[in-house]
Amino acid sequence: MSRSDDKLLLANVSRRRFLMGLAGGSALVLAARWDMPLANEKAQFGAGAMPGGWVDDPNVFIHIDSDGTVTVVNNRSEMGQGIRTSLVLLAADELGADWDRVKVRQAEANQEKYGNQNTDGSRSMRHWYDPMRRAAAAARLMLEQAAANQWSVPLHEVRTDIHKVIHIPSGKELGFGELAKAARGLDVPGRNDLVLKTADELRFIGRESGYINGKLESAYPKAIDGEDIVTGKAIFGADVEVENPLYAVIARPPVYGSKLESYDDSETLKVPGVQKTLEIEGTGQPAGFSPLGGVAVVATNTWAAIEGRRKLKIQWDNGPAGDNASYTSESYRKALEERAQSPGRVIRENGDVEGALKQAGKTVSATYYMPHMAQSPMEPMVATVVVKNGEAEVWAPVQNPRATRDTVAGRLGMDREKVRVNVTLLGGGFGRKSKPDYAAEAASVAQAFEGRPVRLQWTREDDIHHAYFHAVSVDHLEAGLDSDGNALAWRHRTLSPSIGSLFAPDPEHKGEFELGMGFNTMPFSIPAIRLENPPAPAHVRIGWFRSVYNLPHAWAIQSFAHEVSVAAGRDHRDYVLELLGPGREIHNLTVGDGWNYGEDPDMHPIDTGRMRAVVEKATAAAGWGKELPEGRGMGLAFHHSFVSYTAIVFDVEVDDSGNVIIHRADIAFDCGRQANPERIHSQLEGACVMGIGVALMSEVTFKHGVVQQDNFDTYLLPRMPDAPKEIHIHLMDRQDEPMGGVGEPGLPPVAPALCNAIYAATGKRIRRLPVGDQLKA
Repeated sequence: MSRSDDKLLLANVSRRRFLMGLAGGSALVLAARWDMPLANEKAQFGAGAMPGGWVDDPNVFIHIDSDGTVTVVNNRSEMGQGIRTSLVLLAADELGADWDRVKVRQAEANQEKYGNQNTDGSRSMRHWYDPMRRAAAAARLMLEQAAANQWSVPLHEVRTDIHKVIHIPSGKELGFGELAKAARGLDVPGRNDLVLKTADELRFIGRESGYINGKLESAYPKAIDGEDIVTGKAIFGADVEVENPLYAVIARPPVYGSKLESYDDSETLKVPGVQKTLEIEGTGQPAGFSPLGGVAVVATNTWAAIEGRRKLKIQWDNGPAGDNASYTSESYRKALEERAQSPGRVIRENGDVEGALKQAGKTVSATYYMPHMAQSPMEPMVATVVVKNGEAEVWAPVQNPRATRDTVAGRLGMDREKVRVNVTLLGGGFGRKSKPDYAAEAASVAQAFEGRPVRLQWTREDDIHHAYFHAVSVDHLEAGLDSDGNALAWRHRTLSPSIGSLFAPDPEHKGEFELGMGFNTMPFSIPAIRLENPPAPAHVRIGWFRSVYNLPHAWAIQSFAHEVSVAAGRDHRDYVLELLGPGREIHNLTVGDGWNYGEDPDMHPIDTGRMRAVVEKATAAAGWGKELPEGRGMGLAFHHSFVSYTAIVFDVEVDDSGNVIIHRADIAFDCGRQANPERIHSQLEGACVMGIGVALMSEVTFKHGVVQQDNFDTYLLPRMPDAPKEIHIHLMDRQDEPMGGVGEPGLPPVAPALCNAIYAATGKRIRRLPVGDQLKA
């Protein structure tokens, strides 16, 4: 998007004046939006291409009260990534606000007012960095103009300091609160009149804070919700307090697509506190974001509802589920592995792969497996809904407020405008809370209790049994090498059920956005490449899981690249740098990717120079090549995703009992321009630990369509002893590059790097995840 002729409008509905805000109580209200004709013209990529764009009504973001309190409205969902702090940090720094006098208010669901609010795809900061800074810059300019007018001095003689405006020649000062009312009456500057602060003028943006690789850089600014979270004051979904609530749980069909045949609630109704049972209508297949159906038990407390559900006697009809009722993980894996031996739909091809494989001096082949997984955020799904007088109000931890509003409205037969969705803090999300089926369930129950709030609570067992599962995957790869070990040919077949099966008849093939997650964008410089996608039917709800299809693609490609380097007798790092070739920019369309995470491929090409740099940085920091004791080894993997670059090196030991001990992780990361480095560190550390779970232990299996895991005793997640003893983050200084994603890119290379390290330590090759007890034999 051009930065020279875009107009920024900073105004009210008439686009010329400040308005009172926040229930009419603020002295200054300011927000930002693009000139609408230009936004429509340039909405092909980025924030402008998202539903709702990035601002429709500009009077929403920054409020300054007469006492000087600055309130910034946050329109993205907070689920541990720190966006409530990071977006406010942008505004506070650009405005010049005192951090201790800044507050945040969470926006309700209203895409027309706030622009796009769907918090996924690692796009919150890269889509809202510019609007928030420009909004604050305009506020600063208006405060300066108000001060200049009051002092009857030229504008160039005043400047903003921390929470005040100073007249430079005289030293006179006025606080933000003293100026807010006067600023409200001023004409609002256009975008070309705004001057953003330079890097030297910034206090917070791009600055290191918190503990960085074990050293306290700065304790300021403090995370906005940090103290409330650790002291139990923060309001998550289950913390919402309403008057005279009821509590509900639902017994759902154990097989995707099954329907309720009959039920006996006689014992359930004997449980003290149980008020009623009622049937919840399911949607069938494809389910989308709608409820699966089942029987709700409504009670005066959660324990009674859960106990009442336990006493239900239910008969399910598996007929409507079709083949899902026979879905068994082991047989499905074998079927996909067999199918991977045959050609599939060609996604990308250059050179003669068949010919190159025949002429190769050596060939290498391998098949990799990744199982279903559940997002399992620490806070299970929960929603509170009250239906009254033809309207509904929802309180819920949701990643996609607009989808929640639409789904609830559709479920209740209401217009969207009749539904209000209040977004609480999320106790984790990982993509699960993008799907508001639980809010629709709560609405269905609440509709039967007009005027009385109902809290619909999921248990951990509900969460694991009825997730929108990460897709199971099988990837088969073959490579041909010449006599010197150079790669001549690369063939990759990838098989996974598609998320598309959630919304339409099962396509049995990955969609463009799924293939664009590291498959057809594979950056190796090899003469002959053929990428194929054989069919894989879906038998469960497939949904977003942190990093989505980047996980199996990186797992297979990075593991196989290591296998090829071993076959070639070459050092892994040196070999993959040769596969990457010299630094160059690859336009996504040239490799058949028309998606590019929704970003402009001219601004965000695949840059192998940047990829090489993170590989070199991570390996240098880890001491790649140094001698290690027996039973210990290093492993490397790297990946480009969400228009960012990540490389990871693990130093791993495997003891005589097959236990994996991770001594150290070095993560090099390039996301371009950085807004809040402390949060980047935290996201990468979290991705590292989560990825260890993906590699070593996390797996959901099915037998006759039914999930076999129940809670964290069987669906395993990493604990403290599984985490690396040391994690070192190395952020690349790329402040002149466009901003990339942060929340998800750290995850894909973790599993292959860890398994490559296991091979270096033991000589045992892992091709099936999770590792589990494969090292015990």
